Amino acid sequence: MRAMAKCVKHSTHKGRMVELQDYLRVFRKNWVVIVVGTIVGAGLGLTYALVATPTYTASARVFVSTSGATTASDLQQGNAFTQQRVKTYAELVTTAAVLQPTIDALHINTSVEKLRGQVSASAPLNTTVIDVTVSNTDPVFAASLATTAANELIAVVQHIETTNVAQGSPVRLTVVQEAEVPKVPTSPKKTLSVALGLLLGLALGVAVALVRAAMDTRVRSERDLAAITDAPVLGGIVFDPKANERPLIVHEDSHSPRAENFRTLRTNLQFLDAGRNDRAFVVTSPMAGEGKSTTCANLAIALAQAGAKVLLVGADLRKPKMASYMAIEGGVGLTDVLIGRVELADAVQRWGRTDLYLLPAGQIPPNPSELLGSALMADLITKLHKQYDVVLYDAPPLLPVTDAAVLARLVGGALLIVAAGKTHAPQVESAIATLENVDAPLSGLVLTMLPTKGPDAYGYGRYGYAYKED
Repeated sequence: MRAMAKCVKHSTHKGRMVELQDYLRVFRKNWVVIVVGTIVGAGLGLTYALVATPTYTASARVFVSTSGATTASDLQQGNAFTQQRVKTYAELVTTAAVLQPTIDALHINTSVEKLRGQVSASAPLNTTVIDVTVSNTDPVFAASLATTAANELIAVVQHIETTNVAQGSPVRLTVVQEAEVPKVPTSPKKTLSVALGLLLGLALGVAVALVRAAMDTRVRSERDLAAITDAPVLGGIVFDPKANERPLIVHEDSHSPRAENFRTLRTNLQFLDAGRNDRAFVVTSPMAGEGKSTTCANLAIALAQAGAKVLLVGADLRKPKMASYMAIEGGVGLTDVLIGRVELADAVQRWGRTDLYLLPAGQIPPNPSELLGSALMADLITKLHKQYDVVLYDAPPLLPVTDAAVLARLVGGALLIVAAGKTHAPQVESAIATLENVDAPLSGLVLTMLPTKGPDAYGYGRYGYAYKED
């Protein structure tokens, strides 16, 4: 299921609160994307710093004072006056009254509007100083423009503040520091560009990871199933790439960790549906290829090894596989018993010297759903439940056909096999809804094909191997 559906309340499932381990799981699964995004972001930041045209900044400083003060009181009043006016003078730097004379003095082929974007002025708080700053790709021109603009500002202020030619201006502006030619560009800064690129790349990688998680609806763990249904998860069978070579692992290698998975499932099954008189279950799955047939076969062998008298019924009348898995003759079976062609005792085969008995599917009928839901099948189910301790029905998947749902209603219990990392949450929901529509009880779920490594590995303390097949 979307790992974010695992991290947030799923809109169609039972909600559960966000947990830190959910985010950590998403990041672990997508660490390559996050690392690549971070590296690419840092690389782009460095590339920008190397190819971008450098910009240089130069500043000239102008000191503002008042003239005509003879006493301490006059000086204090004059200082307060200049501090009030200095911000106004700073704003004059970007006006045409200052910039046009600057253009004329430097013989620049540009307009006031274009030049305004390169020139700025500031007045530090509680001072009578104005800093005229210029940014340009040419360091020499930046210094020259800053100094010239400062001088033109002085001329404009002197003209504005002079109300009496004889007395002159009460305010005096002086360039106390001409702009120096900068040697180091102010932008781009390599360290800053790389840092910003790295952070943006990291953010993009995390965003991609979360989006991928949010779009992924596949079921990957028992917690995902718990967000869909209250039915118990009876166990998990981890993935085994060699499953096709040895599908009956409980019989072929009973000491293997994978065989232990099936024995754990057997133990949990024995405590399931304690109120039922019979122990019979339809084993099905949402879709084909989720491991239901081998799960059914291995579970039957494990139950028989524990001393139970078990009957394994090949109830998949469309694509029967039980006979080939168990290596028995499948020409006569369930369909032949239902139509009265053979007696039940003649169709049932004992598997070796064990207490496991097999009833294969037999001939493929033209009407599987009708046959499995018939009164004849109901009578047969009653008879089988009286003769055996446990009866397992290997049925077709739920979503493509209705056979398993019809049969589960008659049997009274169903085990839903779900392939981890393959089956999507909506498919599980639809399968459960299919059972509910016919009042067929869902006894429990089993996760198959669980990974043994990585963030989705089967839970701590669990060991084993699983398989990949139908």
